[in-house]
This record gives sequence, C-alpha cells and structure tokens, in this order.
Amino acid sequence: MQAAPVRPVRATAIPSVTDALRAMESLLLGSGQRTARRNAWTSVLEDRRRAKDRVEAQHVLEAVAGRTS
Repeated sequence: MQAAPVRPVRATAIPSVTDALRAMESLLLGSGQRTARRNAWTSVLEDRRRAKDRVEAQHVLEAVAGRTS
C-alpha cells in the first residue's frame, strides 16, 4: 500500500490595500481616466520635489548671505 502523494501547501497572498484599490480603479475607470489620474499624481509628486529643492536652495543662499555680511 502506497501513501497518498503529499501536496505542497500553497500560501495565498492576501491582496494589499493598493492591489484592492487598483482592482476597483480598473473596474470603475476607463483606461484614459486611469492614465490621467496617474499622470496627475506624478505631477503632484514632482511639484513636491521641486518645492523641497527650492526650500533647500533658499537655505543655502541665506547661509551664504549670512557669512558675507
């Protein structure tokens, strides 16, 4: 008598919140709207990066101006 073959246990990953939101997005929005939303978010992130760079540049300029005075 042979033992029954052992099946490997598969761990099913629980979808993340991001995965769930993307699934909802694909159901509710057309591809053009998804692209527009992602482009808008990319623009927001880029604006934040530029604002941070401006603040850092301002601090450097103020530090240099303080040393020459």
